[in-house]
Amino acid sequence: MTLMTKFLGAAAAVALSAGAALAEPALIFDLGGKFDKSFNEAAFNGASRWADETGGTFREIELQSEAQREQALRRFAEAGANPIITMGFAMADPLSAVAPDYPNTKFVVVDVTWISGDNIRQIGFAEHEGSYLVGMLAAMASKSGTVGFVGGMDVPLIRHFGCGYAQGAMAVNPDVKVVANMTGTTPSAWNDPVKGSELAKAQISQGADVIYAAAGGTGVGVLQTAADEGILSIGVDSNQNHLHPGKVLTSMLKRVDVAVYEAMKAGDAVETGVVNMGLAEDGVGYALDDNNAALISDEMKAKVDAARQDIIDGKLKVASYYENDSCPVLKF
Repeated sequence: MTLMTKFLGAAAAVALSAGAALAEPALIFDLGGKFDKSFNEAAFNGASRWADETGGTFREIELQSEAQREQALRRFAEAGANPIITMGFAMADPLSAVAPDYPNTKFVVVDVTWISGDNIRQIGFAEHEGSYLVGMLAAMASKSGTVGFVGGMDVPLIRHFGCGYAQGAMAVNPDVKVVANMTGTTPSAWNDPVKGSELAKAQISQGADVIYAAAGGTGVGVLQTAADEGILSIGVDSNQNHLHPGKVLTSMLKRVDVAVYEAMKAGDAVETGVVNMGLAEDGVGYALDDNNAALISDEMKAKVDAARQDIIDGKLKVASYYENDSCPVLKF
């Protein structure tokens, strides 16, 4: 058994070593897998779009443990992959350790904007802005006056989602009750649909009739339970409206797919530095399609689109959890 196989497993070893002579891009998915129907899958869709359009190929690995993060970065860099695209805030420390050792390799990281490195492109999103819009929709669709939020791992990023959501709901109905729960405090919180279902049921028992899930693969359980119990849900990252047509009010789109696609398209010429994608950059938004068209009235859409433009124009400021280290309208 080679060290590569021992460290990363046979399938990963093949993925890392294949085509080592070519400067192909590489994609490192976060825990939860590339088919989580949310964050990772959005990245996979962006990479697949690039491959379909160009005929190119990319290398990939689905991490199975925290220990694999730095190992995967180094193996891809040694194999000549460029750029190496990584998913999730947990890649911050491994990237800080690895990137200086490979100055001629470009690294791209999604959901990290605070590390240093001349060869790193850091991409952040204004999740609170997109969440504000779906919060408005939740409050307008709610008949009980209570809406829910199920987060994944309890980290500032997810509180950022929840804070924007609560602000949007309260902009529509100052008396709305927002029930919020996090799934856990470890990375397993991203891939626990059973726990997601349990939290959804608990929020329904408290009167919630619309629940927003910002929890990666865990959110699949939230959306399923909401559909089963006859209430509405809100998806996240990818457009999840199709998972339960007519039952998913909308999805807060976080254009991870665009970020990955553009990085692969640029190749080893990808620009480094910090990039922030908000409503103005079409980095976030809400999904409207045939699956939820009957749930969103023209009046609802007009109000949300007006708020969207006000945020872009600077007339409306959505409070950021990052800036305040707290949420002025929601306790977690």
